[in-house]
Order: sequence, then C-alpha cells, then structure tokens
Amino acid sequence: MAGGLAGGWSGAAWGLLASLVCAGIPAAVIALGVRRGRLDSVHLVDRTGRKGPMLAGLAAVVAGLVLLVVLGAPRLVTATAAVMLGWIVVLGAITLTWKISFHAGVSAGAVVVLAHVLPAAPTLVLGAILVVAIGWARVQVTHHTLAQTVAGAIVAAAVTWGVLALAGV
Repeated sequence: MAGGLAGGWSGAAWGLLASLVCAGIPAAVIALGVRRGRLDSVHLVDRTGRKGPMLAGLAAVVAGLVLLVVLGAPRLVTATAAVMLGWIVVLGAITLTWKISFHAGVSAGAVVVLAHVLPAAPTLVLGAILVVAIGWARVQVTHHTLAQTVAGAIVAAAVTWGVLALAGV
C-alpha cells in the first residue's frame, strides 16, 4: 500500500513484488507446516514452532530486499522491506525467550510506515485504534497477554521508525 501511495501504479507493482516475496513466502511456509501437521496453526500459538517459519521469513525478506535493491525499487518500498527484516530480527530474538505479539507489532509498524506517506496525525490516530483492536483480539482469543501485545506494538513501532530514519525516508 505504501508503495502505491508513494509511487502510483509503478510503486504499487513494486509493493506487490515486495509483499509476495517478503510476506507470501513465509505465509506459504506456515500454511505448508500446518497442512503437514508440523505447526499448530497459522497463528503459531505454540512459540516452539516459530523457529522454522522465522528462519524462512528471514531468508525470504533478505532475498526480497536484495532483489528490490538490484532491480532499483523505489526507496520507500526497499525501506519497507528493510523494516520487515528489522521486525524479524528484533521480534524474533525476543520471541525465543518470551512470546511477544507479531500481530500487534506488524500492525503498529505498518501504521508508522503509512504515517510517512499519509498525513501523520490522522493516520496515527486511526492506526492506533486498529492496533488496539488487534491487540485486544489477540488477548481475547488467549493467544497473548496484554503485556505481549503492548510490547509487540511498541517494539515494532520503534524498529520501524528507526529503520525508516536510517533509510532517510
């Protein structure tokens, strides 16, 4: 979405490529793991099952980032892939010892990215409402505690802001 907002149809195409590689491949790995009975669900409720999908996600995002750089993707699309890499590294390291919420984290990080290309104040307000709703839902289905969802949102938002600042976006 950010690619389309920043670069029109061309940016949207770049964003689609980034999404297919950086998110589609890990999603396919998770779906295959569930189908084969190796993973508990697409939500990876059992933290011990997260290692393989995280490694697949790491490999996919690194490959996607290299592909985007080599092909000359717009700066925001490349920076967004770098943000995804940051999420995997930081949230992934935390989840090895504590089950931080990737759902809350990714949603909060996406809001930060969108606030870079849309009017910041209304984007952050509406985005915060959505992040709270996602965090609430994760707690209600007992996949996370309140602390895990809040930490996921704060950590991923900070990682996103830091990566975008380093990328000069």
